[in-house]
Amino acid sequence: MRILILCTGNSCRSQMAEGYIKHFKPDWEVYSAGTAPAEKVHPLAVKVMEEDGVDISTGKPELVDQYISQPFDYVITVCDNAKETCPVFTGDVKEQIHIGFEDPAAAQGTDDEVLPLYRKVRDQIKGEFTKFIGELK
Repeated sequence: MRILILCTGNSCRSQMAEGYIKHFKPDWEVYSAGTAPAEKVHPLAVKVMEEDGVDISTGKPELVDQYISQPFDYVITVCDNAKETCPVFTGDVKEQIHIGFEDPAAAQGTDDEVLPLYRKVRDQIKGEFTKFIGELK
């Protein structure tokens, strides 16, 4: 199974989704990318994933362009902007789907003030991708 998770910055939601799928299905090929990648994975995304036993600290935001001609079983957008600006893939993509989540990186406030949103989005991503994986069996 080859899956690409796509969002805008590739710093939070797509990294979390990639982390969970790799955690649950280590034999699958899972990648994440962004339409306008950030410089690094957001530290609070790393922190909340670590709280749940998933290490995404070595993740690096990547530009989606490098994946456009590759084959995937699924290309999954996790933000509305990426859904709207998703490039046309020239590789064999069996299915493109959208599972959208609020962007915790857009939250304003101190780390302590925004951490609950990161945890909420993390838990939503875990739930949706656990369901997604379960439906593939």
